[in-house]
Amino acid sequence: MALDEGNQSSVTIFILLGFSEYPHLQAPLFLMFLTIYTVTLVGNLGIIAVVRINPKLHTPMYFFLSHLSFLDICYSSVFTPKLLEILVMEDRSISFKACMVQFFFVCAFVITEMFMLAVMAYDRFVAVCNPLLYTVAMSRKLCALLVAGTYVWGGICSLTLTYSLLELSFCGPNIIHHFGCEYSAILSLSCSDPSFSQRMCLVISTFNEACSLLIILASYIFIVVTIVKMPSTGGLQKAFSTCASHLTTIIIFHGVILLLYCVPNSKSSWLLVKVATVFFTVMIPMLNPLIYSLRNKDVKDTARKLIHTKLLSHSM
Repeated sequence: MALDEGNQSSVTIFILLGFSEYPHLQAPLFLMFLTIYTVTLVGNLGIIAVVRINPKLHTPMYFFLSHLSFLDICYSSVFTPKLLEILVMEDRSISFKACMVQFFFVCAFVITEMFMLAVMAYDRFVAVCNPLLYTVAMSRKLCALLVAGTYVWGGICSLTLTYSLLELSFCGPNIIHHFGCEYSAILSLSCSDPSFSQRMCLVISTFNEACSLLIILASYIFIVVTIVKMPSTGGLQKAFSTCASHLTTIIIFHGVILLLYCVPNSKSSWLLVKVATVFFTVMIPMLNPLIYSLRNKDVKDTARKLIHTKLLSHSM
C-alpha cells in the first residue's frame, strides 16, 4: 500500500476488485461489456449525427435528446474503459487522484442527466398541452438556458460531494469492492468520521431525486389530463407516441437509482450493487438510443438515408 506521509489522505493507490471473484467470467464479461460500449458509442453518436443532419429534427425535443446522448457517452466513458481494463489486466490499481476525478465526472454526468430528463418532461408537457405556442414557449434561448442549468447544477453538486470525500482520511485498507470509484465503496475505506460527507450525500441525493421526479410527475399529470380530454383517437395516439420513449427512459433510469438507494451498504449486497451499477453505467447508455430510435419514424428515416449514402459512397 502506497503512503504519503505529508498528506491527510495517506493511501495514494486503490485496488479495484471488480468481478475478480469470478475468474472464469473475466473473458466473457470483457467481450460483453466491449460490445455494449461499442453499441453505446455508435448509437449515441448516431443520434447526435442524425439530429444535426436532418433540419426536421432541429426542434427543442431533439436538441435535448442530442444532449442526453452526449451525457450517455460521457458517463459511460468514465466507468467502462476502466472496467474493461481490470477485466483483462493483472494490475487493478487506480491512483487516489484518478479515483476522485472518476467519481467527480460520473456524479456530475448522472445528476445532469437526471435533470435533463426532467427538462425533457417539461418540453413534452409544453408540446402536448400548448402545441400552438410550443415554438414560442420553448425558444432557443430558453432551451440553451435549461441545458446550461443542468450542466452547472450537476457540476456544483458533484464538486460538493467530491470535496466532502477529499476531507476524509484514507489510511488503509485500500481495496475497493467495486469496478469503479462509487460513493459507498470509497466511503467504506475511510478511517475518519464520514458523517459530514454522508449528510451532504443524503441532502443532495434526496433533493435532486425529489425535485427531478416532482417536475416529471407534474408534467405527466398535465399531459395525461390533456390526452384524456382529446376528442380524436388520432390526436391521442400522436400525444402518446411523443411521450412513450421518454417515459420508458425515465422509468429505467430512476428505477435503477431508487434500487441503489434501497440496497444496504453491507458485504452481502456488494454483488447486487455492482450489478445495478453495471446496468446503470453500461446498459442504460446503450438502451437510450435504441428506445428513441426504434419508436421514432423521423430518426429511423434519417438513419436509413445516412447509412444508404455512406454505403453508396464506399461502393463507388
